[in-house]
Amino acid sequence: MARNIQSLERAAAMLRLLAGGERRLGLSDIASSLGLAKGTAHGILRTLQQEGFVEQDAASGRYQLGAELLRLGTTYLDVHELRARALVWTDDLARSSGESVYLGVLHQQGVLIVHHVFRPDDSRQVLEVGAMQPLHSTALGKVLSAYDPVAHSEVLEAERKAFTVRTISAADAFETVLDLTRARGYAADVEETWTGVASVAAPIHNQRRMPVGAVGVTGAVERVCKDGELRPELIAAVRDCARAVSRDLGAGRF
Repeated sequence: MARNIQSLERAAAMLRLLAGGERRLGLSDIASSLGLAKGTAHGILRTLQQEGFVEQDAASGRYQLGAELLRLGTTYLDVHELRARALVWTDDLARSSGESVYLGVLHQQGVLIVHHVFRPDDSRQVLEVGAMQPLHSTALGKVLSAYDPVAHSEVLEAERKAFTVRTISAADAFETVLDLTRARGYAADVEETWTGVASVAAPIHNQRRMPVGAVGVTGAVERVCKDGELRPELIAAVRDCARAVSRDLGAGRF
């Protein structure tokens, strides 16, 4: 059996680390998270930086994913039928809601963001295509866990980390959330993953009525919610977008 190449395994682990959690990480954070010596981590980062897979912020010295990695990923995503079918509808949803729109699919016990439409204002935003989100706490993840049997199995087997005091981690309580998600056709995340941030998401189905992804809006809790509850107009807009993409995939009316 052929042996794995350790340096490539470490580089892959580094890219996955940079793709999740904090937007940018320092050398010490990366080295300690991966159990590497600083010199080893710096050598890998320098090589990835030379190839364009990693970028270093000049002011802080912290690292983030580079444009070349995004370009390679987009080559795959551009041929992804779900993303292609969703482009127009997600643009419309961002304009009508005034919030960021995310399209996600199940990948490696998490939610892979395959499309991201910026909030339509002049604020500084970071493209999160290729980022991973947790299944158990995000609106996108709850939708996938509720409708996709594979996602459901994976989220129950995985560690359900408490990101905030609102995160639902217990298995029984989480199953109740999934039942509610299926009953009403959408999922919510009100400060369960990030403090001050709220999301709502709905499922997308293909022509066989199988769940293939989820679409949702994310924004500041004071904009997405009113009196502690998700704004009904946002819920309706997200569900309409999900239905439209599903129809384009041949699912018919829901």
